[in-house]
Amino acid sequence: MNKDKISKKIWKELKKVPFGETRDYSWLAEKVGLPGKVRYVSSFLKKNPYLISIPCHRIIHKNGKIGRYILGSDFKKYLIEWEKSLF
Repeated sequence: MNKDKISKKIWKELKKVPFGETRDYSWLAEKVGLPGKVRYVSSFLKKNPYLISIPCHRIIHKNGKIGRYILGSDFKKYLIEWEKSLF
């Protein structure tokens, strides 16, 4: 796997998640051609240097749990709820 190519795919797909909506890690893994590689994909999200322009906070666990976030899980939850409240 070419990490540079994969990371570009991941960032591209993240930008497609609409404001106020969430997707799960397995959805993202499938979208970038890595079905079943949820942990591999999530490791890229931990390194997201573009928090504002590439909204990785919109990716959550399949069971609805928030998961980790570089700025803290509470802040991730706040961002998700704030976005949803604007609709």
